[in-house]
Amino acid sequence: MNNDLNSEERDILERFERDEVRPALDAERETDLARQAARNTFNKTRRVNLRMTERDFNLAHSRAREEGLPYQTLLSSVIHKYLSGRLTEKR
Repeated sequence: MNNDLNSEERDILERFERDEVRPALDAERETDLARQAARNTFNKTRRVNLRMTERDFNLAHSRAREEGLPYQTLLSSVIHKYLSGRLTEKR
């Protein structure tokens, strides 16, 4: 296995084996920050402007209030579900 390591990796392994490597003081927080950064990479959002009738806007706003979330989140969810094929028309 050591043959597959570059010089920096061998140095780290040797220091670890000599018990010279210690976890960061706040390793759990660092791990959480790294996880959040990874999630954010895949969840980038873009701002859009959307024109809709006042009636539809009021209905969306009311429905979102019933669901306990911002109307922007409700509209984004509906669009996402439609585009991913999980929202279908009632017939």
